[in-house]
Order: sequence, then C-alpha cells, then structure tokens
Amino acid sequence: MKPVRKAVIPAAGLGTRFLPATKTVPKELLPIVDRPIILYIVEEAINAGIEDIVLIAGRNKHSIEDFFDVSYELQDILEKKKQSALLEKIQDLHKKANFISIRQKQALGLGHAVHCAKPVVGDEPFAVLLGDEIMIGKGKKTVIGELVNAYEKTEVSCVTIMKVDTQDVAKYGIIKGQEISKGTWKIEDVVEKPNPNKAPSTWALPGRYVFTNGIIDALENLSPTKNGEIQLTDGMVKLAKKEGMNGIVLNAARYDAGDKLGYLQANVEVGLNHPELKDSFRKYLKDLVKQF
Repeated sequence: MKPVRKAVIPAAGLGTRFLPATKTVPKELLPIVDRPIILYIVEEAINAGIEDIVLIAGRNKHSIEDFFDVSYELQDILEKKKQSALLEKIQDLHKKANFISIRQKQALGLGHAVHCAKPVVGDEPFAVLLGDEIMIGKGKKTVIGELVNAYEKTEVSCVTIMKVDTQDVAKYGIIKGQEISKGTWKIEDVVEKPNPNKAPSTWALPGRYVFTNGIIDALENLSPTKNGEIQLTDGMVKLAKKEGMNGIVLNAARYDAGDKLGYLQANVEVGLNHPELKDSFRKYLKDLVKQF
C-alpha cells in the first residue's frame, strides 16, 4: 500500500460572498486573526505527514503562489532587524513541504478541480482539503491525519462527515449509508445539495477527504450537471460502488471561513485561544456584551 504523501487544495473559487474584499485578494488569503485561511489548511496537511501540497488555483490567484514562495527581500529585512522568530516561521514552511501550483483554466466545479491534479498525484492515494474550511483538532490530532490513519488501516477511501440540521442539508453533499462501528459509516450514495425533504440523511461532507487514485478514473468522463459543473460527489458515488468508501465522524472545531458568519466565528474563537491576545480579547468581549 502506498502512503498518503500528497494533498490537493482547490483554491480557484471567486469568493463572491466576500465581494468587494475579494475583488483583488483571494478569499483564501483573508486573515483569521494574523494568519491567512489557507495557512491553517496547509499546516493541517503537513502535520498529517503530507509532503507535497498541490494548489489548484484559478486566474488572478497568483498571490497564493507568492505567499508560499520564498521572499528574499522580506527575509533580508527580518535578518537585518534581528527578528529571527518571524523569519523561522517563514523558512520552516518551505522545509516541511513542496508546493506545486496547477491552473484550473475553467471554473468547472470541484470535481474538475480535483481531476486537474492528475499529473501530480499519478497513481498514488491523496488527500483533498477545501481551501475555505478550517478544522482545528483536539491536541495534536488533525482531521486529515485521522483520515490518513483510517485509510492506512482499511485501504478504502475515507472522508469526513458531520451531522447538520435538516434545513442546512441543501448546502452540502449528503451521504446515504450505515454505521459499521462507532464513528465510522459505510457510504452507499452521495447526493449533492438535496432538497431537505428528499435528503437521504443529515450527514454532510464538510470538506476533508482521503481518496484512492480511483477517484481520478471516476471523475474522468463525468458529464457536467445542470449548473455546468463536474461534481466531486458524482465521482464519489462511482468510487464508493466500485471500491467502497467510509465516512469518519468529525471530531474537531470546524469553521466555514468561506461564509461571512463562519469567518467571523473563526476569528473570534481563534482569537480567544491566541497566546498574545486571548486575555485582552476575552475582556473586550465581556465588556462589549454588557453594552447590548
């Protein structure tokens, strides 16, 4: 069995929910306190043993590539100012992983974005982490790390699932399946953003996956749906029926940073745990609440 050493991060979306802020700044680079959204996601992958980070970027997303590139001018300035701690944070990232950027030339959906990684993933299993979903595990555990462990035990594609309210199922891919052990489900079908009255369950896909290379074949000849996109969930259905697929129940704090409310929640909760800010920020929030 080949180990999971590659991660694909689709980051080609236009970020329309954050316009006008995202007219020139990719939503993936919007800050959560003092670090961009995508950095939390990349670090989650690296902490799970991922060595190659494949960024699927769209037009006008070159600033994401620049962020993960070496900035000689900045390093020179920090060295001269003897700000070694900041310099180490930047250099450390380049030592831990290789960054590969692939252009998604057309906005044809998440399935198409994942398939764009074919030249890099080759015949290996790989992880997929959505570029606007932040998940903070308990202790040293990461969500993608738990999926990697589950895959290595079963050699079956493993994806994160979470329970949502009935009125929210239309926002997600929703699975149909059976619980085969505590916290693990066998996935039989996946429906993309179903009508709440027709949803097969309230178990949703929040954006963490570890796939066998079979997902590339499953996406190969898919036809676009009515909205003109190739759905990752359609490929997952084919893969689940051919090879099997397990759902692992989410056990972490999760923030949809591509949503305005989720973005604000992430900033507040991360801020409350920030070593430099937590005490003063907590006091500020308590004082603020008294005014309302």
